[in-house]
Amino acid sequence: MPQTNTLARSLHEIGLASWFGGSLMGAVGLNGAAARVDDPRQRARVANAGWDRWTPVNAAGIGAHLVGGAVLTAANKGRLATQSGVATTTGVKLGLEAAALAATAYSRVLGRRIKAAGDVPVKGGTSPGPGTPPDVAGAQRQLNVMQWVIPALTGAQIVVNAAMGEQQRPKSVAAGLIERARAVPAWALAPVALAAVGLAARSRSGRREDEGGSPATQEETRPVIAPTVEAVEAGAEPAPAPGPLVTEVQPPAPERGEGTPGTPGPGGI
Repeated sequence: MPQTNTLARSLHEIGLASWFGGSLMGAVGLNGAAARVDDPRQRARVANAGWDRWTPVNAAGIGAHLVGGAVLTAANKGRLATQSGVATTTGVKLGLEAAALAATAYSRVLGRRIKAAGDVPVKGGTSPGPGTPPDVAGAQRQLNVMQWVIPALTGAQIVVNAAMGEQQRPKSVAAGLIERARAVPAWALAPVALAAVGLAARSRSGRREDEGGSPATQEETRPVIAPTVEAVEAGAEPAPAPGPLVTEVQPPAPERGEGTPGTPGPGGI
């Protein structure tokens, strides 16, 4: 049964989906809705309360995404080494993940800084007002940028995942392997070619020995012809298989009037 990575792939995709969707919803919905609160001193409190409730879920999604990605990377280490383009795409994806993690962590730091200031008047969750203290106003301006950076980075990861899925098509795998093989220098392939030639020669030699041995071996392993029923009843021994026909050459008969050496002929008496 072929090995599958359904669980790891599900963790990877669902975790990334929650990371992307949660950050985008927070930027569009939560931070924007906080500006509709009537009391300016309660706007930052509402936004921080919403992010505090979402942070554990977001952390679980990020963890699932990273664990699934690690399993998938280990399962595809062969393609990373042999298929052209896979290592590059994986490097781009890792860079995007690192940047998204850094942006998420820094946004959380900014949110805690705003929360620690207490109930100060603000225009919205990420927008300072006229009476906002300078340190809180600076944190809100930075957070106003970071709230869009995170969905941009995680959305780019989704695009890269789609590209990596296309690289797993059979045609893409074959094309990548051929392209990687062409990039290998000829001198690096010489030992492999010599080893292949040696194995082929040994294989042919072994087949020849198995199919037909030496003449002496063939003579020793000559089959025995089974005797007929009549021969068995008469007590005859089994006869060996007929070998090559050998004809005995007879000397020519002496002509009349000639004898063999030392024997007188008819006229010598």
